[in-house]
Amino acid sequence: MEARETRSIIEAVLFIAGEPLSFDTLKNIVETDGIEVERLVKELITDYTIKNSGLLIAEVAGGVQMVTNPACAPWVKKLLSTAVPTKLSQASLETLAIIAYKQPIIKAEIEAIRGVNADGVVKTLLDRRLVKILGRKEVPGRPLMYGTTKEFLQYFGLKDLSELPTLKEFAEMEIPEAPTALPDETATQGVDEEAQAVIEKPAEPERDDVTS
Repeated sequence: MEARETRSIIEAVLFIAGEPLSFDTLKNIVETDGIEVERLVKELITDYTIKNSGLLIAEVAGGVQMVTNPACAPWVKKLLSTAVPTKLSQASLETLAIIAYKQPIIKAEIEAIRGVNADGVVKTLLDRRLVKILGRKEVPGRPLMYGTTKEFLQYFGLKDLSELPTLKEFAEMEIPEAPTALPDETATQGVDEEAQAVIEKPAEPERDDVTS
Protein backbone atom coordinates (compact mmCIF):
# COMPACT_ATOMS: atom_id res chain seq x y z
CA MET A 1 0.00 0.00 0.00
CA GLU A 2 1.39 3.41 -0.96
CA ALA A 3 1.96 6.06 1.70
CA ARG A 4 -0.65 8.36 0.13
CA GLU A 5 -3.30 5.63 0.33
CA THR A 6 -2.34 4.76 3.91
CA ARG A 7 -2.58 8.40 4.88
CA SER A 8 -6.05 8.68 3.33
CA ILE A 9 -7.22 5.64 5.26
CA ILE A 10 -5.91 7.07 8.53
CA GLU A 11 -7.71 10.34 7.77
CA ALA A 12 -10.99 8.54 7.03
CA VAL A 13 -10.75 6.38 10.16
CA LEU A 14 -10.09 9.40 12.37
CA PHE A 15 -13.04 11.21 10.81
CA ILE A 16 -15.49 8.43 11.53
CA ALA A 17 -14.17 7.31 14.93
CA GLY A 18 -15.43 10.21 17.03
CA GLU A 19 -12.92 9.42 19.76
CA PRO A 20 -9.13 9.22 20.18
CA LEU A 21 -7.50 6.22 18.52
CA SER A 22 -4.16 4.90 19.73
CA PHE A 23 -1.24 4.54 17.36
CA ASP A 24 -1.44 0.78 17.89
CA THR A 25 -5.07 0.79 16.76
CA LEU A 26 -4.20 2.79 13.65
CA LYS A 27 -1.26 0.50 12.96
CA ASN A 28 -3.49 -2.57 13.10
CA ILE A 29 -6.12 -0.99 10.85
CA VAL A 30 -3.76 0.10 8.08
CA GLU A 31 -1.40 -2.86 8.60
CA THR A 32 1.67 -0.64 8.54
CA ASP A 33 4.54 -0.37 11.01
CA GLY A 34 4.17 2.06 13.89
CA ILE A 35 6.94 4.42 12.80
CA GLU A 36 5.30 4.99 9.42
CA VAL A 37 1.90 5.52 11.04
CA GLU A 38 3.34 8.14 13.39
CA ARG A 39 5.03 9.89 10.47
CA LEU A 40 1.81 10.04 8.46
CA VAL A 41 -0.17 11.27 11.46
CA LYS A 42 2.36 14.05 11.99
CA GLU A 43 1.96 15.01 8.33
CA LEU A 44 -1.81 15.17 8.73
CA ILE A 45 -1.54 17.27 11.88
CA THR A 46 0.75 19.74 10.09
CA ASP A 47 -1.33 19.92 6.91
CA TYR A 48 -4.62 20.51 8.72
CA THR A 49 -3.01 23.20 10.87
CA ILE A 50 -1.42 25.01 7.91
CA LYS A 51 -4.60 25.17 5.84
CA ASN A 52 -6.60 26.44 8.85
CA SER A 53 -9.32 23.87 8.23
CA GLY A 54 -12.55 23.68 10.16
CA LEU A 55 -11.25 20.31 11.31
CA LEU A 56 -7.94 19.60 13.00
CA ILE A 57 -6.10 16.44 13.94
CA ALA A 58 -4.71 16.44 17.44
CA GLU A 59 -2.99 14.09 19.85
CA VAL A 60 -5.51 13.63 22.66
CA ALA A 61 -5.64 11.31 25.68
CA GLY A 62 -2.76 9.17 24.49
CA GLY A 63 -4.20 8.83 21.00
CA VAL A 64 -5.07 10.77 17.87
CA GLN A 65 -8.44 12.38 17.18
CA MET A 66 -10.03 14.53 14.50
CA VAL A 67 -11.57 17.54 16.24
CA THR A 68 -13.26 20.77 15.27
CA ASN A 69 -11.20 23.94 15.05
CA PRO A 70 -11.77 25.97 18.25
CA ALA A 71 -12.30 29.03 16.05
CA CYS A 72 -15.49 27.39 14.77
CA ALA A 73 -16.86 26.65 18.24
CA PRO A 74 -19.69 29.25 18.25
CA TRP A 75 -21.20 27.80 15.08
CA VAL A 76 -20.68 24.19 16.13
CA LYS A 77 -22.56 24.92 19.35
CA LYS A 78 -25.53 26.18 17.32
CA LEU A 79 -25.71 22.83 15.55
CA LEU A 80 -25.24 20.79 18.71
CA SER A 81 -28.12 22.59 20.38
CA THR A 82 -30.51 21.11 17.81
CA ALA A 83 -28.73 18.03 16.49
CA VAL A 84 -29.97 14.50 17.12
CA PRO A 85 -27.47 12.50 19.21
CA THR A 86 -25.54 9.99 17.13
CA LYS A 87 -26.34 6.90 19.16
CA LEU A 88 -29.69 5.50 20.25
CA SER A 89 -30.23 2.96 22.98
CA GLN A 90 -31.42 -0.49 22.00
CA ALA A 91 -34.85 0.25 23.52
CA SER A 92 -35.14 3.48 21.51
CA LEU A 93 -34.04 1.80 18.31
CA GLU A 94 -36.47 -1.10 18.68
CA THR A 95 -39.36 1.24 19.47
CA LEU A 96 -38.43 3.51 16.57
CA ALA A 97 -38.44 0.53 14.22
CA ILE A 98 -41.93 -0.47 15.37
CA ILE A 99 -43.23 3.07 14.85
CA ALA A 100 -41.60 3.30 11.42
CA TYR A 101 -43.14 0.05 10.17
CA LYS A 102 -46.54 0.39 11.87
CA GLN A 103 -47.32 4.12 11.72
CA PRO A 104 -49.71 5.56 12.59
CA ILE A 105 -49.51 3.63 15.84
CA ILE A 106 -50.65 4.30 19.40
CA LYS A 107 -48.56 3.72 22.51
CA ALA A 108 -50.68 0.76 23.65
CA GLU A 109 -49.92 -1.04 20.39
CA ILE A 110 -46.19 -0.41 20.83
CA GLU A 111 -46.39 -1.80 24.36
CA ALA A 112 -48.33 -4.85 23.17
CA ILE A 113 -45.57 -5.68 20.67
CA ARG A 114 -42.63 -4.99 22.99
CA GLY A 115 -44.22 -6.16 26.24
CA VAL A 116 -42.93 -3.21 28.27
CA ASN A 117 -44.04 0.32 29.12
CA ALA A 118 -43.15 2.73 26.30
CA ASP A 119 -43.67 6.11 28.01
CA GLY A 120 -40.00 6.98 28.51
CA VAL A 121 -38.80 5.71 25.16
CA VAL A 122 -41.51 7.50 23.18
CA LYS A 123 -40.77 10.74 25.04
CA THR A 124 -37.08 10.38 24.15
CA LEU A 125 -37.91 9.89 20.47
CA LEU A 126 -40.26 12.89 20.53
CA ASP A 127 -37.58 15.04 22.18
CA ARG A 128 -35.13 14.03 19.48
CA ARG A 129 -37.67 14.83 16.77
CA LEU A 130 -37.40 11.34 15.31
CA VAL A 131 -41.12 10.76 15.85
CA LYS A 132 -44.11 13.09 15.99
CA ILE A 133 -47.76 13.06 16.99
CA LEU A 134 -49.98 12.46 13.97
CA GLY A 135 -53.31 13.02 15.70
CA ARG A 136 -55.71 10.96 17.79
CA LYS A 137 -57.18 7.57 17.04
CA GLU A 138 -60.97 7.57 17.00
CA VAL A 139 -61.43 4.91 19.66
CA PRO A 140 -62.44 5.22 23.32
CA GLY A 141 -59.99 7.50 25.07
CA ARG A 142 -58.78 8.92 21.73
CA PRO A 143 -55.11 7.98 22.28
CA LEU A 144 -52.34 9.80 20.45
CA MET A 145 -50.98 8.29 17.25
CA TYR A 146 -47.27 8.45 16.43
CA GLY A 147 -45.26 8.41 13.22
CA THR A 148 -41.78 9.21 11.99
CA THR A 149 -40.48 12.62 10.93
CA LYS A 150 -38.36 14.14 8.18
CA GLU A 151 -35.49 14.12 10.68
CA PHE A 152 -35.91 10.35 10.98
CA LEU A 153 -35.35 9.97 7.24
CA GLN A 154 -32.33 12.28 7.33
CA TYR A 155 -30.87 10.47 10.34
CA PHE A 156 -30.93 7.09 8.59
CA GLY A 157 -30.14 8.43 5.11
CA LEU A 158 -33.48 7.39 3.60
CA LYS A 159 -35.19 9.18 0.73
CA ASP A 160 -38.62 8.05 1.90
CA LEU A 161 -40.27 5.27 3.91
CA SER A 162 -40.26 2.93 0.92
CA GLU A 163 -36.50 2.60 1.45
CA LEU A 164 -36.89 1.22 4.99
CA PRO A 165 -34.59 -1.79 5.46
CA THR A 166 -35.68 -4.96 7.19
CA LEU A 167 -35.93 -4.77 10.97
CA LYS A 168 -32.70 -6.73 11.41
CA GLU A 169 -30.83 -4.44 9.00
CA PHE A 170 -32.36 -1.45 10.78
CA ALA A 171 -30.94 -2.68 14.09
CA GLU A 172 -27.49 -3.29 12.61
CA MET A 173 -27.35 0.27 11.26
CA GLU A 174 -27.33 1.70 14.78
CA ILE A 175 -25.86 -1.03 16.96
CA PRO A 176 -23.22 -2.81 14.86
CA GLU A 177 -22.02 -4.81 17.84
CA ALA A 178 -25.49 -6.31 18.36
CA PRO A 179 -26.43 -9.69 16.84
CA THR A 180 -28.43 -9.71 13.61
CA ALA A 181 -31.65 -10.16 15.56
CA LEU A 182 -32.65 -7.97 18.47
CA PRO A 183 -32.27 -9.70 21.84
CA ASP A 184 -36.05 -9.75 22.31
CA GLU A 185 -36.90 -12.24 19.56
CA THR A 186 -40.61 -12.01 20.26
CA ALA A 187 -40.58 -8.28 19.64
CA THR A 188 -38.67 -8.78 16.40
CA GLN A 189 -41.17 -11.33 15.16
CA GLY A 190 -44.01 -9.04 16.11
CA VAL A 191 -42.82 -6.43 13.65
CA ASP A 192 -41.72 -8.78 10.89
CA GLU A 193 -45.02 -10.69 11.00
CA GLU A 194 -47.23 -7.61 11.06
CA ALA A 195 -47.61 -7.72 14.86
CA GLN A 196 -49.70 -10.92 14.73
CA ALA A 197 -47.96 -12.29 17.83
CA VAL A 198 -48.66 -10.15 20.91
CA ILE A 199 -46.63 -10.73 24.03
CA GLU A 200 -48.87 -12.17 26.74
CA LYS A 201 -47.45 -10.43 29.79
CA PRO A 202 -48.24 -7.20 31.64
CA ALA A 203 -46.30 -4.09 30.70
CA GLU A 204 -43.45 -3.27 33.03
CA PRO A 205 -41.66 0.07 33.35
CA GLU A 206 -38.51 0.29 31.27
CA ARG A 207 -35.66 2.70 31.71
CA ASP A 208 -34.38 4.16 28.46
CA ASP A 209 -30.63 4.65 28.88
CA VAL A 210 -29.23 6.47 25.87
CA THR A 211 -25.61 6.42 24.90
CA SER A 212 -24.03 9.11 22.85
